[in-house]
Amino acid sequence: MVTFMCSMYTMIKGKLSSIVKKVFTPKIAGGSVIAFIGYILSPASWWNDLFVNIPIAYVSASIASILNPDFFAPAFAASYLLTNILGFILMHTGAEIAIKGKPKLTWTTLLKYALVSAIYTAIVVILVELGIIEPLTFNY
Repeated sequence: MVTFMCSMYTMIKGKLSSIVKKVFTPKIAGGSVIAFIGYILSPASWWNDLFVNIPIAYVSASIASILNPDFFAPAFAASYLLTNILGFILMHTGAEIAIKGKPKLTWTTLLKYALVSAIYTAIVVILVELGIIEPLTFNY
């Protein structure tokens, strides 16, 4: 019985080892990391705006508003739009690296990403214009 168990363990260990080597190649791991970062930045995750994109856009816009307070809204919108587009591109690129090994972005795909990101950005611009999101005030 012990010999049988040892031989089964050796066989299963060998099979699992070969599966892990095939599944977790550097190409797949690298593409997965890129896709995950893209997912965090893209509007595909419902929580990313609150915890990732809006804080990044807010900090960027606050830095821009140091130069001129009127720069806050345009800088906020531009930063937010860019994080969303970057998220889509990274998701797409990472997935293609993991699956095919070679990313291929088309103009149609980029246009679709930009359009979806522009819709999200329009919503955020409305929030800035309504005064729901305001710049930091720096008192020196």
